[in-house]
Amino acid sequence: MSLNYTSELSRERVPRRYSRVCAQASLRICRSSNCDGGGVLSFSSVEEQLGLTGWSSDGEGIGGLLKIRVEDFRVDEIARIPALDPKGRFTVAKVSLNNWETNRFLGRLAKACGISRRRIFSSGMKDKRAVTSQILVIDAPRAKVEAAQITDATIEVIGRTHHKIGMSDHDGNRFTITVRGCCDSEGNPIDSKEAMTRVRHTISGMSERMGADSFPNWIGPQRFGSTRPVTPEVGRSVIEEDFEKACDLYLGMEGQSDTEDVRQFRELWREGRDPDACLEIIPQHLGYERSILESLSEKPENWLAAFKRLPNSLQLLCVHSLQSLAFNHALAARMDSGHSLIEPILGDLVAPLHANGRIDVSKLAEVTESNLERCRRNCKLGRLTVTGPLPGLDSKLASGEQGGIEITGLERSGLTDVNWRVSSIPRLTSSGTRRPLSVPFDSFSVEEAQEMPEDQLSQRWRDGPSSSDRWHPEGTSLRMRFSLPPGTYATVLMRELMKSPLDHY
Repeated sequence: MSLNYTSELSRERVPRRYSRVCAQASLRICRSSNCDGGGVLSFSSVEEQLGLTGWSSDGEGIGGLLKIRVEDFRVDEIARIPALDPKGRFTVAKVSLNNWETNRFLGRLAKACGISRRRIFSSGMKDKRAVTSQILVIDAPRAKVEAAQITDATIEVIGRTHHKIGMSDHDGNRFTITVRGCCDSEGNPIDSKEAMTRVRHTISGMSERMGADSFPNWIGPQRFGSTRPVTPEVGRSVIEEDFEKACDLYLGMEGQSDTEDVRQFRELWREGRDPDACLEIIPQHLGYERSILESLSEKPENWLAAFKRLPNSLQLLCVHSLQSLAFNHALAARMDSGHSLIEPILGDLVAPLHANGRIDVSKLAEVTESNLERCRRNCKLGRLTVTGPLPGLDSKLASGEQGGIEITGLERSGLTDVNWRVSSIPRLTSSGTRRPLSVPFDSFSVEEAQEMPEDQLSQRWRDGPSSSDRWHPEGTSLRMRFSLPPGTYATVLMRELMKSPLDHY
């Protein structure tokens, strides 16, 4: 089944206040009190809007909170170093970061090296509130990279190379994650023995439904902005080529966990849309918003130029997050149907699965009566995997019953009739692809973690749980270790094990 988007999108631009923009997004993700219907979406509502519904196993989970300390969430990239040559054009470095959002760090490193951000190459974005390590290839002299001094970052130059790296060129990521405040579904604390029993029970249940050491390949909440899931709505505006709306949303949409100064800034923008007034009160850490406002101050009403002040990678992320929304809803619809995520049915599109978890989308095959048993056998052996849609200009849907399931996913995400061509910024046009419905995890272990003094924990911990939280300060802490393929979200596996509200990850 071809996914042929032929509708013509209106290019007419009319002045608007933010409240109109928010009203259009209110039934999706927007949380602003200016939205039609008012009120604040609950975290469960946001989960529903993002397609993060259902579980692959029964059981209550262990509750708890992640990232109470930055050191509680560690990500180490599993990557091969590009072939080294002293005469190479590029500098290869291993960077270790503490509480850095990857895009912001790359911008800071580019400035320190005196180069464009586009001349630094990485194979993926890492979690912000975490300790991370990864390989970078930098189009700058070795001496410049070695001289870069950036707070909470260690830069180890490895050598020179002729080779760049691209997205998902690494082999995976190794995670070390601590969950604190484990409790039952009623909020009562549980000890380490009970918590580890629940973890093993959950993994056993997942194995029965998904096969050994596999879980649903949801795209995690950080792809959408976690507690401010603005990126898919900005992406929707981008494919509509409505850059006024894109900027409006990026500046004005509230987040579930906004601090007071951020809330006041976004409210001021919604009420007056005055770039200069907003620049006077914008919090220092909102660098991307500042860039948009500075552009609007210099070139009023030039919304395209303002949007393009965002890093290219963030612009593309907005489009990708919209595709991710469709995938999550298609995955949820598949689970709702009762069909297995790992055993193909007629009409499915399956793809060869490599050892590192990547798929070869150039060799997609439709499951038919003649090859059904062979496809099922190869999926069971881990040679093939069932896929779901990341829609785009040239993407293909499954046929038969699974095709209907995928259309349901597109309907839930409001993407049944869109044009993915972005004429104003052609590099944001996406052809679409496929993604495995399930994903393996490897080298899993769990142990009791050391309790930490309260003054080393976050303010949220010190404030104590609210009525809607699922954690308890007297509950045990567990440390889990596992490895995942590129493009897979550790928070999704943790969601299966914890079954906590969205803002606990």
